[in-house]
Amino acid sequence: MATKKVDRAKIYVNSTFNNTILTLTDNNGQVLGWSTPGTVGFKGSKKSTPYAAQLATERLLNKAKDFGIRSVMVLVKGTGSGRNAVINTLKGSDLKVEDVKNITPVAHS
Repeated sequence: MATKKVDRAKIYVNSTFNNTILTLTDNNGQVLGWSTPGTVGFKGSKKSTPYAAQLATERLLNKAKDFGIRSVMVLVKGTGSGRNAVINTLKGSDLKVEDVKNITPVAHS
């Protein structure tokens, strides 16, 4: 299905209080795929649950396998409840998690 073969990739996790958005990119920032709890079938307040984020991560991992990705860097943004579920699901998968970085913007005074 995927025409492009990528060895290493980045997964951006944007976790809000209402949703968790996952984006799979190559090292140059070109989007390879994305997943949200809404695409898995969750609607309304159920999209904000850790279980919904876990299922969205599993769907993104299937896309990553199509591209031949073996290792990922995870960049987490936000404070929602799905962020830990995503990281735990990635660590439990057969992908090598090289690094987990928190890129949440913090206001300064």
